[in-house]
Amino acid sequence: MRLTMLLLFASLAAFGQERPPGPPGGMHFPPPKNLKLLKPEHLMRTMQMFRVSLGVRCDFCHVRGDFASDQKPEKLMARKMIVMVHQINGNFPDGKIHVTCYTCHRGSEMPATEPPPGSEHAGG
Repeated sequence: MRLTMLLLFASLAAFGQERPPGPPGGMHFPPPKNLKLLKPEHLMRTMQMFRVSLGVRCDFCHVRGDFASDQKPEKLMARKMIVMVHQINGNFPDGKIHVTCYTCHRGSEMPATEPPPGSEHAGG
């Protein structure tokens, strides 16, 4: 029992430590190109947040093998959404993040504009 608890606490301590910067799993990517809004140090964390928030993979917005390309309209829309979220959050005087991609998308490519049918929050 003590060994189990010791291992549990050790794993929790290791989990809470800072990970080295860079992509998960030790994967290596070339330095980012064509960044217009995001900072390189926030790039991978932000891309993971997009992936989860929209329930998509990288090639939803990016041309496979050419992440810098602006060929896909989804990437251009993502930039517009980044600006929109920054503007909304910038209107709050407390400086906190109140809105993210997940606020509207909830794991879907298209943002939810109303509660799902039969939802207890739906009117009627």
